[in-house]
Amino acid sequence: MASDVDTAPLVGRADQLAMLRAALLDDVAQGHTAAVFVTGESGVGKTRLLRETAARLRARGAVVLTGACLDIGDASPLHPLLQALRRLDGDTAASRARTTSAVRGLLQMFAEEKAGPDGAGALLERVSRGLHLIAEGRPLVLVLDDLQWVDRTTRQLLLYLLAGLGDLQLSVLAAVRAESLQGAHPLRRVLTELRRLRSVRVLDLAPLDRAGTEQLAAAVVGRPLGPEAADLVWQRSGGNPFVVEELARDLRDGRDGLSDTLREIFLDRVDALPQHAHQVVHAVAAGVEPVEHWLLAKVVRLPEEELIEAVRAAVAHRLLVSADDGYRLRHRLVAEVLAHELLPAERSVLHRRYAEALTAAPAELHQARLAHHWRLAGEPARALPAAVAAAQEAQRLHGYAEAHRHWSVAVQLADGAAGPGAVDVDRGALLGHAAEAAHHCGEHARALALLEELATGAGGLLSCSLRIRRARYLASAGRSAPAEEEYRLVLEDPACTPGERATAAAYLAELLVQMGRYADAGQRAREALQLCSAVEGSVSEVVRASAALGFSEAYLEDPDAGLAVMREALTVAERSGRPDDIACAYLHLAELLTGPLNVIEEGVVVARRGAERVADLGLGRTYETRLLAIATNGLFRVGQWAEAEKVVAAALRHRPSGADAVELLLARCRLSVGYGEEEAADRDLDAVATVLAGGGARHVLPMLTLRAGLAMWQGRHDVARQAVQRGLTESRSDDVAILAALVWHGLRAEAEALASRTVEVDRTAVRRLREAMERVATRSASAARQVRSVVDGFLALCAAELSRIDGRSDPQLWARSALEWDRGNHPYPAAYSRVRQAEALLARRSRTVTAAKLLRQAYEVTQGLGAVPMTDEIRALAGRARIDLQDRTTEPAGRPGTVAEPTSDELAMLTAREREVLAAVAEGLTNKEIGQRLFISERTIGVHVSHIFDKLQVRTRVQASAIFLRQSS
Repeated sequence: MASDVDTAPLVGRADQLAMLRAALLDDVAQGHTAAVFVTGESGVGKTRLLRETAARLRARGAVVLTGACLDIGDASPLHPLLQALRRLDGDTAASRARTTSAVRGLLQMFAEEKAGPDGAGALLERVSRGLHLIAEGRPLVLVLDDLQWVDRTTRQLLLYLLAGLGDLQLSVLAAVRAESLQGAHPLRRVLTELRRLRSVRVLDLAPLDRAGTEQLAAAVVGRPLGPEAADLVWQRSGGNPFVVEELARDLRDGRDGLSDTLREIFLDRVDALPQHAHQVVHAVAAGVEPVEHWLLAKVVRLPEEELIEAVRAAVAHRLLVSADDGYRLRHRLVAEVLAHELLPAERSVLHRRYAEALTAAPAELHQARLAHHWRLAGEPARALPAAVAAAQEAQRLHGYAEAHRHWSVAVQLADGAAGPGAVDVDRGALLGHAAEAAHHCGEHARALALLEELATGAGGLLSCSLRIRRARYLASAGRSAPAEEEYRLVLEDPACTPGERATAAAYLAELLVQMGRYADAGQRAREALQLCSAVEGSVSEVVRASAALGFSEAYLEDPDAGLAVMREALTVAERSGRPDDIACAYLHLAELLTGPLNVIEEGVVVARRGAERVADLGLGRTYETRLLAIATNGLFRVGQWAEAEKVVAAALRHRPSGADAVELLLARCRLSVGYGEEEAADRDLDAVATVLAGGGARHVLPMLTLRAGLAMWQGRHDVARQAVQRGLTESRSDDVAILAALVWHGLRAEAEALASRTVEVDRTAVRRLREAMERVATRSASAARQVRSVVDGFLALCAAELSRIDGRSDPQLWARSALEWDRGNHPYPAAYSRVRQAEALLARRSRTVTAAKLLRQAYEVTQGLGAVPMTDEIRALAGRARIDLQDRTTEPAGRPGTVAEPTSDELAMLTAREREVLAAVAEGLTNKEIGQRLFISERTIGVHVSHIFDKLQVRTRVQASAIFLRQSS
């Protein structure tokens, strides 16, 4: 079943190609034979693999004969060999006269001689001699496709040649459809005989894995597939390349449903089954896989021996897969095809039999399957209790996506289960459960829609509890402003209970943290905790309020006290065991460490540990993606961009939505801007802008900052200016760090405009930026030292950019900026500062040696990061200054022309912060003492020490200290 068009690349077969080349050519000794028989299901790519292998063997100097067997039995003896000879005759007519003569001589012999039973041996001998003449001492490879239809004479020839009876160095490569080798097929005996030969191998070609499937489909479609399309192709194809290509062409051409080609192929395969096997495949297609043997027996109602024989036939035809847990269809497409072949009454009977068998089973009921089969059997009243039980079980196991699906089914069943024997259910309760499950699995828009339906059923009025739920869903959907308004309505409503007000206050405090309004968050958190003191059992509210209060205190007042409150909140959350509480505590702790407090390494560790924890609790699509976004941002800041890229790719596989998607898209956009992937960054920013229609400054300001950074690399300085000015207008956040980053981008945009001489500097914009810079400096002066360290770096950049705007770029200001960023282990802005410092020195025509050194340092960093735009700018500047960036030598000051002796620095891979830690380790200080000296937590010092050990490949502090002392001496 080869594809009609082989324009798609050969995917996932590199190992097989290498093995075939070695087995058929490289490992074959002179005068010996070898053979590989490729087996596999139809469409798995055997023909394509043979074609690619043949082409590579020809390129290596082998004589390759290619032919295919016909599905006409023994009516055409030696047909594949005759076909191969004719093809070779056409290919070599103008090149090798001796080969052409030998080929035509062999063809003439076939035309003149009819071999009977007595003359078979003589014929094989003459064929062997003829092939020997054709080879002319070169390796000869006979490639045969569709060997399952081989005629008797060709089988005899293969046995004759591979047994070494002919004087010929021969290799055989043949493809066999595995499903065709049934019962007493003669080729089964041939393969059994050949397997005994040490020179014969059998390669069972498996379908593609998921990555290969997506790669092949993308090649056919002409673009990467979206997550949903990729899932669909993988599930329906099972990795079969032919099926993948057909499905991908349908996607490319906009066709819905199955192509007639695929439908007919699978129907032909099912129709070729024996009667009972046909019945078995229909039954499995109607079931929920895997279908256990005992269950299948109840449904098809065949005697045991006949059932086993029928299953064996279906497995042999490659339609079923048998495993310890039951039977599965090899391709889910079979179920789609067969669904249209049964009459409605036949389908109903099958599903009723499944439901009755599951109901009567003595083991624990499979509620989800039971609901499925009763529903399709046309019994909604009997399906409803099973659907509810399945939803409750999924929820108990934190399977929120499955719970949402089951609750939604229960709602539909409740609508159709009226009448005699109907179960009395509360449809509103079902809607509420479905909405909550949708929220937990990241379907925030669906959760809001279900809640609206629930409110409509209640007369359109929202109770306090429903308002709180609606606010939660709005916040998760990225609509912060309406969520805040809903919480305020609850707090102002005298009809709401103290417990409802406590809940609203706690969630509002959490929302305000996410919006960057830390002072308001602290106020609301204290209010929530006071309300909680009078409400019994308000553990969740205490956790959220404590996390928000800790964040507020850590940022605005006392980092150590705030962190202690947040760690205690995490402990309480873990003790309570509620997934949402645990996730919330991890999220805020990781955000604080990687963000305002600049304890990035520890924050990344907490974020990744928290992501693993919440994934186990079923919150992979929501909180796990947010935590991985935090880890991505932290890794980006410390210069581990490749690792950050892996983390964000893993998180995106969850396909998050709403605010969860915003966090992740912004994290990926930072990488794209740094890498210079402009189209990808533009797409992510457009997506974020769409979601953030009602978002807060915490997300809007980073979005506008990234928009400005991207526009500057694109040379669109006016666009960058507009984005920054909009951010200054809309900013309402206590997070001075994100405001400082925006101000720097604004000043940089004006400096770049001046340097480009294409856009005039906007003096009004510069004045507003100076005022914003002063506000940042004033507000950060009273902030905690850890918060100031990041802000000071941005303020240093701002001061240096102002010197550019004033036309006197100051190298000292840029040097101070580089030092600030080095202290915090932020390689990218440090490299940027060094580039500008070198540029300023070169403009003054002074200290060109220092400028060259700075450019080489920056170049090494940006190359390591993969920061293409920055690297290109460094190359351009070095080119204008005639500086060789690859020259690692240095000239000591005062001795021009002298080259310093190169040294091997074992500590070169350590960051500046890690060198400081290692120096303290070498003094014999403990982690606690080092933390007190460097004003870093003891846990973060432990992380640094672990990284130092990994990089230096040592196990003890003594070994690490020895390396440091050796390098320092």
